[in-house]
Amino acid sequence: MEFNEKLQLLRAKAGLTQEQLGERLFVSRVTVSKWESGRGYPNIESLRFMARVLSVSIDDLLSGDELVVLAENQVAESSRGVRSLVFGVIDVMIVLLLVLPLFGDHLGDRIRFVALPGLTKASPHFVSVSNMFIIAIALFGVLELAMQNSRNTIWHRLELPVSSCLSVLAVLFFIMTRQPYVSSFMLGLLLLKGILLIKRR
Repeated sequence: MEFNEKLQLLRAKAGLTQEQLGERLFVSRVTVSKWESGRGYPNIESLRFMARVLSVSIDDLLSGDELVVLAENQVAESSRGVRSLVFGVIDVMIVLLLVLPLFGDHLGDRIRFVALPGLTKASPHFVSVSNMFIIAIALFGVLELAMQNSRNTIWHRLELPVSSCLSVLAVLFFIMTRQPYVSSFMLGLLLLKGILLIKRR
């Protein structure tokens, strides 16, 4: 018998509605309904509460295969959360370009290296686009940090590609504008993301 069928029988045997079981497990009725229709499994903590509320063991609720699926889901969710955290921190680190002297400012036959706000000889267009990249990537990093525990599947599908694309565009822009130190800094952050994506496989 599958987990969802066992849950329905045990809940009915205990004389509980989906809403009452949800209240005791600190989840919504919709979540209980999802479990009972076979569209997901509870996490380990909810499973422990459930076994206690229904007066059974965890082994009575889940078969060996279902326990493996549950463990794999929790590992995947945990690793996704860590990846979101690291990607968010990497993206927020771009604000360092506002304080690190990495931008080349041409002063006649010399080049002086300054932080972005200290550029005096660069074109206003270059400064505007640079600021736009820094603000866009940093704000996206803040969003990644805020959404790291989100269960929104659309967000999880878009998060890593959007973050990587923004970084690639910034690297290309700084290479085209002949800013070697800024390009190297951005490329280093992009490589960190690449290593995380490779480790994910």
